Amino acid sequence: MNDASFERRVHLIENTWITMADGCRLAAKIWLPEGAEENPVPAVLEYIPYRKRDHKALRDAEIHGFFASQGFAGVRVDIRGSGDSEGILRGEYLQQELDDGLEILRWIAAQPWCSGKVGLFGLSWGGFNGLQLAALQPPELGAVISVCSSDDRYADDVHYMGGCLLTDNLSWASTMFGFNSCPPDPQVVGERWRDMWLERLEGSGLWIHNWLQHQRRDAFWRHASVCENYDAIQVPVMAVSGWADGYSNTVFRLMRHLKGPRRGLVGPWGHKYPHMGGPGPTIDFLGECVRWWDHWLKGIDRQVEQDPILRVWMHDRRNPLLPETTGGWVAEPHWPSPAIRPREYQLSNGRLVPGEDDAGESETLTIQSPLSVGLFAGKWCSYAEITDLPSDQRLEDGGALVFDTQPLHEDLQMLGAAEVDLEISADKPVAMVAVRISDLAPDDRATRVTFGILNLTHRDGHEDPQALEPGRPYRVTVRLNEVAQRFHAGHRIRLAISSSYWPLAWPAPEPVRLTLHTAGCRLRLPQRCPEFDDASLPSLGQPRQAPTPPNTLLAPAQREWQVVHNLASNQVALDVVNNDPQVRLDDIDLTFGRQVRERYSYSNERYDTLRGEVTHERQFARGDWDARTVTRTVLTSTRTHFIIRATLDAYEGDVRVFSKTWDETLPRDLV
Repeated sequence: MNDASFERRVHLIENTWITMADGCRLAAKIWLPEGAEENPVPAVLEYIPYRKRDHKALRDAEIHGFFASQGFAGVRVDIRGSGDSEGILRGEYLQQELDDGLEILRWIAAQPWCSGKVGLFGLSWGGFNGLQLAALQPPELGAVISVCSSDDRYADDVHYMGGCLLTDNLSWASTMFGFNSCPPDPQVVGERWRDMWLERLEGSGLWIHNWLQHQRRDAFWRHASVCENYDAIQVPVMAVSGWADGYSNTVFRLMRHLKGPRRGLVGPWGHKYPHMGGPGPTIDFLGECVRWWDHWLKGIDRQVEQDPILRVWMHDRRNPLLPETTGGWVAEPHWPSPAIRPREYQLSNGRLVPGEDDAGESETLTIQSPLSVGLFAGKWCSYAEITDLPSDQRLEDGGALVFDTQPLHEDLQMLGAAEVDLEISADKPVAMVAVRISDLAPDDRATRVTFGILNLTHRDGHEDPQALEPGRPYRVTVRLNEVAQRFHAGHRIRLAISSSYWPLAWPAPEPVRLTLHTAGCRLRLPQRCPEFDDASLPSLGQPRQAPTPPNTLLAPAQREWQVVHNLASNQVALDVVNNDPQVRLDDIDLTFGRQVRERYSYSNERYDTLRGEVTHERQFARGDWDARTVTRTVLTSTRTHFIIRATLDAYEGDVRVFSKTWDETLPRDLV
């Protein structure tokens, strides 16, 4: 919902410079409430590398314009080396970024329009550095809203999961490869734009190489992981995510470990702000933010300390072939909650047997999954809302060991993280196991509820993995992602176990046969026995935002997700198209767009043919100015090494002005 009256109450500063101690200038856009110079207001900072001038211009105006209309200064800063800011961006969450962030907070608090109080706000990168800066305890900081972020950069980020390499590591590295190749806007930085551009093209580097140099949880990942010391965060924190997002687990850990005022919110969304994202119902998220800012930055009692510590969307019946989601909001006054009690099942004869029942004789079961298990898993982190969600899991279950309950006699609510204890052996020194829980409808349709994966060499932790002794049984626990799901009477619960999950995660170096000894295998579900009156929860409202700046849609977004099995060549591929709309920002006469192609493939079930390839093309144009970049990254592997090949080309009009290639080989470290 837009309100044209916002335009009369907000003053926009299109660009201003914030000079760092070393002389580097960072570009900022600021939305000020009318009269803030005479009556200073608190400020809300979003500090990200996603280009305030173009890529996030419309979204930023809707969000920060809304904050300004409610009496807060909205401040958007391009991180050093991104957008129109000077310098080079060489990696995520580097100490330089955090040091700059502290200087930005001091600068904002000292401005005549600022009351001295600042809130940190952001999704994904901005959610990460919001927590990271809070842990440094800057005196200017009053509160944080962190959306779709992580407290643990190794164990729960886009790079690794359960010690397994995520292919989102490649996808995300390619996204930043594309962002880092983009030029600043000549209208903002002047004639030196080309020199700044060439400096970035030469200096930003190949981030996937850096990430693959650290395949276990070492000092590289411990840096800026706030889970190293939760007590360092002393300001109030609102942590937000969505069930289709990759970062929902963070909300539960923060609610468990933070000591100060905190609130958790997890809804039926992907990797977007909750007033913008699907596939489930959106909410008045910006209104909830203002309520938080009013309380902690202005000192107005908005009763936020009386809210339940955790509010989540409880999924109901779902059709995995449709994007719609059903369910409703539930809440817990405390987390961990006394209303959550473990419900245990034993694995036996293809069944999940309640713990109090006789499971019968123990079995020894084996599985060597085809690489096709995972082609319908969707993306680790959903951005597109429809195309990248998991499909009917019957398409996967043929390559897995499956265990089903009997049809449930009554509804069962699950809230939290399920765990699976396995007594398991492998015939190779490096192996992974993937575990899924699905809701089986009476017509046998299987909807994935949650999943977990574990590199079995990381069975005792991520810091010091140890090779497996082939044939030796190990007792391991696989923790699945947090979830809220109501299983209805008449439905069944399915547990599926496979030895691979491609292309969500890169498989082991060679095919592996896993053996389960069911006497030592258990599933524990976090069953919710409601003690809170969920029906009394206040409505979260309908989305509101400030007006969208004038723009012209030149080409719509294109999202595709296609599995291809060529029976003639026996090549299998997942082809992804993720093109943004091409847009002209009418006020500044700037046209920009992004086209993305991803392909994950293999041939003849051979592990040495696994291949991921991602290409990004980005364009910017205004009058005679026409800049374009093309980045391409290819990741393959052998039994012993990962191989990266990448190219970067930059063009002014039809003339290529820069070209660089990479050909890198890195040893596999028990991955």
